[in-house]
Amino acid sequence: MKVLVIGSGGREHALVWKLAQSAQVQKIYWAPGNAGAAPKTVTVDFAVADFQGLALFAAEHDIELTVVGPEVPLADGIVDHFRRMGLRIFGPTAHAARLESSKIFAKEVMARAGVPTAPYQVFSQEDKALGWLAAQPVDKPWVVKADGLAAGKGVLLCANRAEAEYAVQRILVQREFGAAGDRLLIEERLTGYEVSLIAICSGQVIIPLAPAQDYKRVGDGDVGPNTGGMGVYSPVPHFPKELLDFGVNHIIAPVLREIDFTGAFYAGLMITEQGPQVIEFNVRFGDPETQVVLPRLETDLVELLLTAADGQLAGMTAKWTPRTAVSVVLAAQGYPEKYQRGAVIHGLAQAAALPDIAIFHAGTRRSGDDIITNGGRVLNVTALGDTFAQAIDRAYEAVSAISWEGMIFRRDIAARVRENDPLNLHA
Repeated sequence: MKVLVIGSGGREHALVWKLAQSAQVQKIYWAPGNAGAAPKTVTVDFAVADFQGLALFAAEHDIELTVVGPEVPLADGIVDHFRRMGLRIFGPTAHAARLESSKIFAKEVMARAGVPTAPYQVFSQEDKALGWLAAQPVDKPWVVKADGLAAGKGVLLCANRAEAEYAVQRILVQREFGAAGDRLLIEERLTGYEVSLIAICSGQVIIPLAPAQDYKRVGDGDVGPNTGGMGVYSPVPHFPKELLDFGVNHIIAPVLREIDFTGAFYAGLMITEQGPQVIEFNVRFGDPETQVVLPRLETDLVELLLTAADGQLAGMTAKWTPRTAVSVVLAAQGYPEKYQRGAVIHGLAQAAALPDIAIFHAGTRRSGDDIITNGGRVLNVTALGDTFAQAIDRAYEAVSAISWEGMIFRRDIAARVRENDPLNLHA
């Protein structure tokens, strides 16, 4: 069979890498792709917003499955477009994708479904938001979120009221996130540890994937601004099966009773003293979580996605290697704010030759014989190991072989579970 993967980041590189391992797959078209490579895979020059061009390409090339990576085309209705043309595609409709494209819509669905999440208020006017904050305790922490899609950057963590007031101004007055900030929500800041739970869903059928834990802040020790993710590991020792079952049965399942959903359902959870609560929903594979989850998956990914797209997921299961996976994100200096593109990347072949290493390209392109940086997050260096310590050491050994002018990365990815200690959450 032939498969089309839409997107150009590290998540999509991991997807084509994993799909290529299926004996069912003859060829993968990757649109638009990047400088990363995978067996059976060729890149094709389509913008992710070119629904008509992509759909005609899929029809003309007998594509049997299209997989959508990024959130924007899902929110804009690419699944609806492909389905109208009778093409098989894995992903949610535009209506279901509102679970990610509108944080306020997601909160309203959670309220109807009885899903645990932080209390919140919605505002579209600065004076009303600031007036409400003025009545709140001075030292109380908040999270202020732009309602719409902001490439993972529209969530502002605030330690007190003054920071929350500034966040309101950034979103509603300075328009830092554009139309995504036409409305915002202010919610109570939860405390605990985060876990990313992704599931393959079709109707009421849910196949949970291995949980992962990512690192959102740009700097070591969780300092600096939020990013799309600076590293991740899987499994999560401090997320036992009973919490996984709670996430499936009391968070994902109630939402699927409210929304007709087919695709990869991502629940970002905060594990508090009161139990799991939802931070956010995404409607696609997480990035960079996919880069550690798929290397641990032993089940044929094509079979999972095909049966989900056809509404025949019931009876399927996902099998996992007990090995650990750690991924370190290599980013351009200045990310997630302003950063430079076009630096030549050195050492990729040496790093890829190390044992149990997979290097997923996130923001790269070819320039003659060179591979150069072409984004904020540039590479995901993923390692497998029999223990966390082994996976961590392998990942950072590979990182040490790679360089370009201005490369940055966190040095503490998975340090909290290095000795596989469930209680060592903040080491």
